Amino acid sequence: MTELLSIILAAGEGTRMRSAMPKVLHRVGGLPIVSHVVRAAIEAGSSRVAVITGPGHDSVRDTVGELAPEVRFFEQTERRGTAHAASMARELWQDVDGYVAVIYGDHPLLRGNNFEGIIARLDTGWDAAILGFEPADPTGYGRFITDGERLLAIREHKDASEAERRIGLCNACILAFRAEIFRELIDQVEPNNVQGEYYMGDLVELANRAGYKVGYAVAPERDVMGVNDRAQLARAEALFQEVRRDDFMAAGVTLHDPKTVYFSWDTQIGRDVVIEPSVVFGPGVTIGEGTVIRAFCHIEGATIGAGASVGPFARLRPEAKLDDGVKVGNFVEIKKARIGKGAKVNHLTYVGDADVGSKANIGAGTVTCNYDGVNKHRTVIGANAFIGSNSSLVAPVTIGDGAYVGSGSVITRDVEPDALALSRVAQENKPGYAPKLKARAEAIKQAKSKE
Repeated sequence: MTELLSIILAAGEGTRMRSAMPKVLHRVGGLPIVSHVVRAAIEAGSSRVAVITGPGHDSVRDTVGELAPEVRFFEQTERRGTAHAASMARELWQDVDGYVAVIYGDHPLLRGNNFEGIIARLDTGWDAAILGFEPADPTGYGRFITDGERLLAIREHKDASEAERRIGLCNACILAFRAEIFRELIDQVEPNNVQGEYYMGDLVELANRAGYKVGYAVAPERDVMGVNDRAQLARAEALFQEVRRDDFMAAGVTLHDPKTVYFSWDTQIGRDVVIEPSVVFGPGVTIGEGTVIRAFCHIEGATIGAGASVGPFARLRPEAKLDDGVKVGNFVEIKKARIGKGAKVNHLTYVGDADVGSKANIGAGTVTCNYDGVNKHRTVIGANAFIGSNSSLVAPVTIGDGAYVGSGSVITRDVEPDALALSRVAQENKPGYAPKLKARAEAIKQAKSKE
């Protein structure tokens, strides 16, 4: 396979976002925009990826580095246009033997298959190939000036004539070249535009003047939409969710009300899973086959086994691990805890920093008291244990296999297997005392009314 170097331009500030952070770090499907573009470049077969950042954008480097540690970073200290930004990666492209693709970093819906058309052009002998699209409204986009299959020039909207602005075929987000052609032309770009910037699109005219063959491919508008403001960010999120929902339903997942279910970029769901309305999946969720996620659940960083049942109104936080057949009911929160096969945590319960054995039953209102104000401590509940309702398990503590904790108990010491643990004040009944209490309360009420 021919070597492909991808240079991702992520130096823009994105002032229209009205945000303290770089535009490319805003998230779509739980993943920063620029990380979507990096994923697409890697999916397309890029052997090397460079990201061009603006000054002080260490946050971009840190974020992308978490996803793809192999990415190289270069800084554009002055905002002098896209061609100038691409030239910052000279260290990489000066010796590449293959293709160089320059990609705009604000296109969160871009995928690896969007590279196929332009790479196919290069593979069949074209010297350069640019990805285009036909937007419903071309205002603001660079227009393709074509002659049949050949692309003669890209005219930026601000520099285009009225006739050129009526062209519907526009520049998308990928410009690819044979490496030797890219090296020859990149330093020939001049700021011949009203912005006084060095445009990547000018390489098209330069290539044509030098007698090189420049082609293009067309992508669906949805795949290549850019994000410049909050409204476009919301639109990108909506489009991303539409695609994810369709993909999951095609793979055998039932969505009762698809428009109310929100997925992350990395959500993994097995066949025959049923998801009821108003469910949100944050990053890092995996669900096994045949599980039911009931309405109004929020799940992130969690692994759920096959045949489980979660919700309604359940919250699974990072490092929650539910084995096969687990039942988690309404108003239950689980964090950094493993719930063993067939165990039940049915309602009004918090289980954090814990290990719950198979077929254990956790009663309503149970709390694992895991935090002492400084450190977190772990609770271990054995297989087949029964924790009565309204119990507080003060960690670190271990409840043995088959043990029984009486309702309303506060457990501060380990409980042996098969033992019964009770920790509550002895009940005292006072016959005939209730009317006296009521009379006293009425007297207090009357006294207050006279004040």
